[in-house]
Amino acid sequence: MGIQTWTFILVGITFALYIGIAIWSRAGSTKEFYVAGGGVSPLANGLATAADWMSAASFLGMAGIIAFSGYDGSVYLMGWTGGYVLLALLLAPYLRKFGKFTVPDFIGDRYYSNVARTVAIVAALFVSFTYVAGQMRGVGVVFSRFLDVEVNTGVYIGMAVVLFYAFLGGMKGITYTQVAQYCVLIFAFMVPAIFISLMATGNPVPQLGMGAAGSDGIYLLDKLDGLMTDLGFTAYTDGTKSKMDVFFITAALMMGTAGLPHVIIRFFTVPKVKDARKSAGFALLFIAILYTTAPAIAVFARTNLMETVQNTPYKEIPAWFTKWEDTGLIAWTDKNKDGKIQYAPGNALADAKPIFETKRGVNGERLIANPSPTVNELYVDRDITVLANPEIANLPNWIIALVAAGGLAAALSTAAGLLLVISTSISHDLVKKQIAPEISDKKELLIARLSSLVAVLVAGYFGINPPGFVASVVALAFGLAASSFFPAIVLGIFSKRMNREGAITGMLAGLAITCYYIARFKLGWIGNPDTATQEYWWFGISPEGFGTVGMLVNFSIALVVSSVTTAPPEHVQEIVENIRIPSGAGEAIEH
Repeated sequence: MGIQTWTFILVGITFALYIGIAIWSRAGSTKEFYVAGGGVSPLANGLATAADWMSAASFLGMAGIIAFSGYDGSVYLMGWTGGYVLLALLLAPYLRKFGKFTVPDFIGDRYYSNVARTVAIVAALFVSFTYVAGQMRGVGVVFSRFLDVEVNTGVYIGMAVVLFYAFLGGMKGITYTQVAQYCVLIFAFMVPAIFISLMATGNPVPQLGMGAAGSDGIYLLDKLDGLMTDLGFTAYTDGTKSKMDVFFITAALMMGTAGLPHVIIRFFTVPKVKDARKSAGFALLFIAILYTTAPAIAVFARTNLMETVQNTPYKEIPAWFTKWEDTGLIAWTDKNKDGKIQYAPGNALADAKPIFETKRGVNGERLIANPSPTVNELYVDRDITVLANPEIANLPNWIIALVAAGGLAAALSTAAGLLLVISTSISHDLVKKQIAPEISDKKELLIARLSSLVAVLVAGYFGINPPGFVASVVALAFGLAASSFFPAIVLGIFSKRMNREGAITGMLAGLAITCYYIARFKLGWIGNPDTATQEYWWFGISPEGFGTVGMLVNFSIALVVSSVTTAPPEHVQEIVENIRIPSGAGEAIEH
């Protein structure tokens, strides 16, 4: 059977499974909608948390980043993995013991302030919308290649599916759907990795195959380094970033991901605090399977790509190349008119994305309207690394289709979690806690579902019409979470003296300086564009790493302001004391 037939079969089976679970686990109360009734087992929650954590960015994007950035891409691997460890060990059990549904709920009650709650709501909505738009776009990309539909049509299909089980089941439906989605995505990620590792090195373990020798006796990483340097690239295992910048980027990713609300909320779905700790351990194990395999896939993919396309006449290029060319995610322009593909440093295009002519070139290629003056003739979108790798390696069609199903599972699982954060931020934190405290449980549930509908429509719009600065906004989202949520949560747990004045001023100061820096050096919205370059970075810190500085500013100002203002009320200090006591930590406290 062909790739498209296999894709219809596997994607159809998985989608039917997700929808069936949503119908079976329909939520009937706000507690079931928000936290699945608080009765999820640690193992199931660990699987669901892993699926929630590993979005399209992890499944599709991370291996692509590492493949094309080499050593420098390791900051994402370290930052995202370290962020989860930090969240699981430092924050999750204490937040679970506090007994609130959401991060804004925790901040609002801990700091006895609706102003603090509102700041947290705004931050949660911004971070969540940034990520959910990316997931919707990822769904569209997968569908456009494997189902031969327009990207926009793929986004519409993804919107309908995720809305169905998020609208019906809330956290209850999402949790059990994510258990199934983890099984699909990890199987889809590992099977091609094992096949390619066997083909390249004879070792079935990708993590070991990456460092093994091939049939020619040359170690794979040495071979890749040689290919890179021969073509003018920096050696794959060498980095170009300074150690300070690597540290600050890694720290910003760690603190930012540790403050992501859609992952934190997962630890409220288990019955007891000790179950939150167990589920964190399970999730770390399940996450490690994918995260330790991603660098291996990156090495295999970059090696296969370079060996396949370099100096290959376009008329002899494999079918997978022209298929991806039709999506606009791979492009070639014959700058030296020799009919062969030349892959070299530098962007092949004058702009970020290819703009195609309606006519074909003399070699049959889709002509690019905006080629750059660089030698490089090949444009490859990083996000196709995982999806195209099985095709490049000539694996069976069913494996190629399986990867498509896995990519959809990764994108949809995270999208559902983010949509729940958006709906609960509006229905619970804004309406129930601030606008209409007397609202009934039934009306609150209705508002939550309607908020999910609006959130899906907004996310779908940005998935179909992504702003030109999406990559920059993602960096802003991590910085925003690091400079706002993380200090407020940590100090709220570990400092009885921290009060609302300190928390609010700290969050606002951290957000302000982080937004300014990224707006100036990443987006170019502030100041002279000529000074928005790397040589003008403060202390040599990139915009991606400046969230760490914002976090330090938040901590400093919060501690200073709280030390010179009135201490929190006695009952708040007692709450802080209680959530830090391990003994008797069976059930969440009631207050």
